[in-house]
Amino acid sequence: MTSTPYPLLFAPIFKDKVWGGRALEALGKTLPAGNIGESWELADLDSTSVSGGGGGAEHSKIINGPLAGKTIRDAVQQWGRDLLGATKASATRDGVGAFPLLVKFLDAREHLSIQVHPSPAYAKANPGANLKTECWYILHTAKVAGPGGQMHEPVIFKGLKPGVTRADLERAIREERVPEVMQAVPAIVGECHNLPSGTIHALGAGVVVAEVQTPSDTTFRVYDWAKEYGRKGRELHVAQSVECTDFGPAPALAKLAPGAKRGRLVTTEFFRVDEVRLKAGESIAIADSNAAGASTRAHAFTVLAGSGAVRTAAGDERITRGQTGLVPAALVPGAVLVATSDVTALVVDVS
Repeated sequence: MTSTPYPLLFAPIFKDKVWGGRALEALGKTLPAGNIGESWELADLDSTSVSGGGGGAEHSKIINGPLAGKTIRDAVQQWGRDLLGATKASATRDGVGAFPLLVKFLDAREHLSIQVHPSPAYAKANPGANLKTECWYILHTAKVAGPGGQMHEPVIFKGLKPGVTRADLERAIREERVPEVMQAVPAIVGECHNLPSGTIHALGAGVVVAEVQTPSDTTFRVYDWAKEYGRKGRELHVAQSVECTDFGPAPALAKLAPGAKRGRLVTTEFFRVDEVRLKAGESIAIADSNAAGASTRAHAFTVLAGSGAVRTAAGDERITRGQTGLVPAALVPGAVLVATSDVTALVVDVS
């Protein structure tokens, strides 16, 4: 079947995690049984790690229009540059680009492992290791029982405390007290945290986030909270983690200015993330007119609250809370997000 490009919507891919819960139901998700820690909203991976994505391929399924039932990879293969535009997509075996982002929701009922992804220098020296730059937009927080059973204010762990050296980190790993050298940052709804490759980090208990990342799951763990939660500890990667960790300060958080309709939260070489807030009846262009080349690139979007439509030359596509979609590059010029009720969304300009 052939078709012309139109905005795509995707079915979520749920991942049961020992640290997960049921909080994603508040986003309108119909969850399967279990502790659902992740909802993969937009994924195009030929393989995943066993401990991360389960070990198999994951390609998001399209739920609307002529390509309903097909995958994002099918759309990439059919529409090519009309979908990807000027993105720097990775090459697959058949030479067709894969979609170069992974978009998720995460629900941390318990602390996630303290981990780091390959630094640029490590990835360059180790061809099998892939960079993973990600960001977290905080959607919901709640006080929950943390390690030891005490109630804790929700935090994220982001970078090391000022002055912590490589030797300090190595000693903390040996003595199983890595949390003591981590920077714990209050988790506040509406704030966004950029976590470039090399930033040691962990999502804290009681925090629900939207995550945008490069499609890699090369992860090195240094602490898994196994003794605190009484769960089976996973493999640790001490030497790799120490080698990859950036000992400088982590990037500052970002948030939308009060009263603004749109604001840039994260800029990386791989993607740019804007937050958009519209009142019912308002509309805004999908592409940021101030961003060079934005109208030539594909744009993903995730609706965090409210409902509306994406209006393009192909027509209107209705969207609602919890949905993630993609505007192909060929339709980005003139594409508009229209709010039928008050809307909060993340719009991702894909490199």
